[in-house]
Amino acid sequence: MKEQDCLLLVTIYEEQNITKAADRLFISQPALTYRLQQIEQEYGIKILNREGNKIRFTLEGEYLVDFSRKMLLELSKMKDFLKTIKNDTQGRLRIGVSSNFALYKLPPLIKTFIELNPKVQVKVSTGWSHEIVQLLKKNEIQIGIVTGNYNWFEEKILLNQDPISIISKKPIDLQELPYLPMILYKPNNLIRKTQKPTNPLSELVENWWQENFKAPPMVSMEVDKVETCKEMVQNNLGYSIIPKSCLTNNDTFYTRDLNNDTGQLIYRKTWLIFRESSLELITVNDFVEHMKRAMC
Repeated sequence: MKEQDCLLLVTIYEEQNITKAADRLFISQPALTYRLQQIEQEYGIKILNREGNKIRFTLEGEYLVDFSRKMLLELSKMKDFLKTIKNDTQGRLRIGVSSNFALYKLPPLIKTFIELNPKVQVKVSTGWSHEIVQLLKKNEIQIGIVTGNYNWFEEKILLNQDPISIISKKPIDLQELPYLPMILYKPNNLIRKTQKPTNPLSELVENWWQENFKAPPMVSMEVDKVETCKEMVQNNLGYSIIPKSCLTNNDTFYTRDLNNDTGQLIYRKTWLIFRESSLELITVNDFVEHMKRAMC
């Protein structure tokens, strides 16, 4: 199968919608449907069935999707190897990192890795964690660093458990929180409504709130950037609840870590995710080992 056909099948399977798949591939829906029919005719099989607005892959179709994923991964590894030879380097590494981790934790880790491996070319892409997972599924990156729990069924390593903290400009009584203005830090709040919301931080905070209060929080602002949130609190416009790792030595907030009903700290987890087969590339294996030594 051609690389373009592999990408087409994987995209349809991930989107579970012909129109969305066509949009993501930047082709028209008729063109996508025509190519799908050609693949079916070429192999003499039915790849998927339409049930109203839904599609369901046949056993043959699911096999081709699985084959396509493996093929795309092998093609990605081949391209990386050829680029390594062409550029006379020891390797090329593509990493996807959640925005907050990239801002507060990643720079010294990358710096140390490059100092130890000066001939390795490192490309870093940042974004929301759900976007990083999609980049890894599409083989556009080799390693992902994400916060929260996501549907990734291959290799993953727990890098960090980040306490969740209340921050305020002045000391506050915990029981007064429902009556004070809250600056709601809501990462991923710009996701389209057609997509599933992926907001592990908000889920943690919401669960903690329901365990401790009967009244809802008095939200005065919603922001999707933690630095914006901190500036609002710095100007005494309210309190907020954010990951503790987002605080620096220059911050002068009063803080209080969240605890569950058994008194244990509430954490947001950070994961290193990748495919086991990617470890065949020495650059990927070396970076995974570097992260384990530095953070685990």
